[in-house]
Amino acid sequence: MSARDQLLVVIDPVARRTDGESVRIAKDVLGAGAGVRVCLPESPEEFTKALVRRGTRRPVVVGDDAALLRAVGVLHRERALASAVLSVVPVGSAASAVRLARGLGVPVGAVAAARAVLEGAPRRLDLLVDDRDGVVLGDVLIPPVGAVGAGLSGAGGSGDAGSGDAGGGERHPWLRTCQSLVRTLAVRPSRVVPGGPSRLRVEADGVTLVDLDQPVEGVSVRPGGAGFARVEVHPASVGAEVAPVRARARSVTVSGPDFRYRADAVVTGPVRSRTWHVRAQAWGLVLPR
Repeated sequence: MSARDQLLVVIDPVARRTDGESVRIAKDVLGAGAGVRVCLPESPEEFTKALVRRGTRRPVVVGDDAALLRAVGVLHRERALASAVLSVVPVGSAASAVRLARGLGVPVGAVAAARAVLEGAPRRLDLLVDDRDGVVLGDVLIPPVGAVGAGLSGAGGSGDAGSGDAGGGERHPWLRTCQSLVRTLAVRPSRVVPGGPSRLRVEADGVTLVDLDQPVEGVSVRPGGAGFARVEVHPASVGAEVAPVRARARSVTVSGPDFRYRADAVVTGPVRSRTWHVRAQAWGLVLPR
């Protein structure tokens, strides 16, 4: 990318609280290599407004996976993913908080990630969009019944990008702090507890891979490149091991009794049916050359 680029650097409040030093380093590196406008949102509404009003500046998110997912969700709802190219400097409270960004190829460490923003190249990536307009960048996992803890909601990380009090400018500081804490907790992976086999119907491009009469121990769906998703179903075994059922598809539907699923570490449900469609090369992310 050109050093003359104009950047909109959106620094997530969770990143500022958990690792201020990494945030400072990222700002210094970016500011030395490009024209930078820094935005410090205190709420999802302010985060959304900053991205929507970015103008011609390239958006750079400094934060964890939840912040990255929120940014993609905002641009998806604005129907701006085709034209916008995102950059991210992963900053989180733990390695697990930036696992998605690392898996996408973003460097670890504020200096390396900021240099990739300045010197890297855009790469178009596939994503999944569900029938509720939620986006998934990494994968969808449906574990056995009871193996996902309760108390979490939101699909694909995009559910909180536009939520909250519309009168953000009138809220007291202590209220913003409490709401930010709630948002942080709402995207943490839940505790996994043992569960039993599920009875689900899994269809790939209209072809049934398993039906309700075949218990399954898990289902995964993830973008597989070239506009296809990779689907893997693990049938429950009694005695002899049963090989997983694998397929590639542009559309995947899972239905059956109430089930929960984890999309990019955000747990949703219970639901009775969900369909994911692959959007080929739907979004751009700046990665090292």
